[in-house]
Amino acid sequence: MTAHQGQGIAGTINALFEGGLPIGLQAYDGSVSGNPDSEYALELLTPRGLAYILTAPGDLGLARAYVSGDLELHGTHPGDPYPLLSLILDKTDFRAPKPAELLEIVRTLGVKNFRPPAPPPQEHLPAWRHAVEGLRHASLNALTWGRHSRERDADAIHHHYDVSNTFYEYVLGPSMTYTCALFPTEDATLEEAQYAKYDLICQKLGLKPGQRLLDLGCGWGGMVRHAAKHYGVKALGVTLSREQASWAQEEIKRQGLDDLAEVRFSDYRNVAETGFEAVSSIGLTEHIGVANYPSYFGFIESRLKPQGRLLNHCITRPDNTSRASAGKFIDRYVFPDGELIGSGTIVSAVEDAGLEVQHHENIRVHYAKTLTGWNKNLVDHWDACVAEVGLGTAKVWGLYMAGSRLGFERNNIQLHHVLATKTVTGDSGYPLRHTF
Repeated sequence: MTAHQGQGIAGTINALFEGGLPIGLQAYDGSVSGNPDSEYALELLTPRGLAYILTAPGDLGLARAYVSGDLELHGTHPGDPYPLLSLILDKTDFRAPKPAELLEIVRTLGVKNFRPPAPPPQEHLPAWRHAVEGLRHASLNALTWGRHSRERDADAIHHHYDVSNTFYEYVLGPSMTYTCALFPTEDATLEEAQYAKYDLICQKLGLKPGQRLLDLGCGWGGMVRHAAKHYGVKALGVTLSREQASWAQEEIKRQGLDDLAEVRFSDYRNVAETGFEAVSSIGLTEHIGVANYPSYFGFIESRLKPQGRLLNHCITRPDNTSRASAGKFIDRYVFPDGELIGSGTIVSAVEDAGLEVQHHENIRVHYAKTLTGWNKNLVDHWDACVAEVGLGTAKVWGLYMAGSRLGFERNNIQLHHVLATKTVTGDSGYPLRHTF
């Protein structure tokens, strides 16, 4: 008799995880398995949830069941499932059952549960579906829907960033900044840390009144406004999110910065202006695609004036050999087509574009603290967030932010700043020592 025989659905599923789950597991047939002493548990409520788990083993199947309401988490708030995830992170992949064991599992659970249900509506089309969609539209050349084409990049950004500005106001707080903050002290507030982040970037770029800044992937315009307000530069930001651009322009007008700051709803590749003293790229490189680094950093080099500076702020991997994909759950629910690679690859791409790297730093631990703050905001405004975007989407955000926090804490992912100059005939314009 195998370990899962006679234990119902919960026992059968638990046996598929290497070593079993470290938390409790309950199923709709009344069966119980996993760790009975844990204060946390998963409860499988429906046959559809079982089918999600069986047909997409690992984090994607569990996420589908959870987002759709077929799986519940006990012992933790849905806006911050960090305590539960900390116990099961990296333990959600099924072990490979032996042929005889697999046959018994099918008999126990029923073959109908191995037919994949339709994914929840919050899930973004996978890459192969994009190709099919491209072929279906006779008016479009299928190649326009290739990975990181302008059309597909716009679609990916729309999926994540055009959720609801009101929702983002609840989660991000007054700064409306959706990138890693920089905590000057352990007890600094999220707002203080976001201010410190923007100020550090301005210092790294050596911004001075009258200079021109181009901010690529500017979000709701936080960097643009900070640079214009506190450093007197003329700042242009571009974003592929129409909702972000609209909110940013209204805020620029409200703060009386119209003469210095502008945010455009535009692909960065459509920026025709050149001769900028500085370019900031804060959280955009993740969306570019590793294969497109040469053209991206080449574009930046072409927009900088001699001695101009680039500050690239990007989530990275701790090595340069892992697959660039951000993972199935992140790709389908959070950042479609997102790619992460080691900072060494980014440094190489910047240098290969003709820029001279002057400074390189990892602020990984600051992103864990940033995500902790966002999770708290989501919990504090949970009912309002659910009313704004729906329970499924709010669950996605709680799951994604808590899981990402763990990733940064455990050094599975990092956050790097790379500062570079457009050095011409040996003249970088950079001081003898860093001034920040």
